[in-house]
Amino acid sequence: MTTNIAKGIELLSDKPGSGTEAVKGSSITYNARFFLRRGDEVTVDAKSIALYGTRLTTRNIDGVQLIDHVTTLGRRQSIAGVEKSLYGMKSGGQREVLVSPHLAYGKKGLADLMPADAMLRIQLWVHDVR
Repeated sequence: MTTNIAKGIELLSDKPGSGTEAVKGSSITYNARFFLRRGDEVTVDAKSIALYGTRLTTRNIDGVQLIDHVTTLGRRQSIAGVEKSLYGMKSGGQREVLVSPHLAYGKKGLADLMPADAMLRIQLWVHDVR
């Protein structure tokens, strides 16, 4: 049985968190890992990370160092597939979703990181919802 969060987003796994539920206007601190459908992980190179300098906060999850992201739901600060997947999550929650290209990087892709029309498998960890 397939569970869809929204059109173009399939829920693969969901571990509930606790506390405040993420709704429009919530500020969320989260981590994400991106994989192409065939399983290759999409990683950000050191040059891209260096552009952000000391403003980055990272944490180690499952043996991988991940960058903390902060977004406010409803302000389009993340790709649509991530934003729509964060709705309803709580602190400590984890989700894995399969996101259609039109809710990710679409026909253009993302310079040397994401091919055009890529279906993405995304793992999300929510650390704080305000």
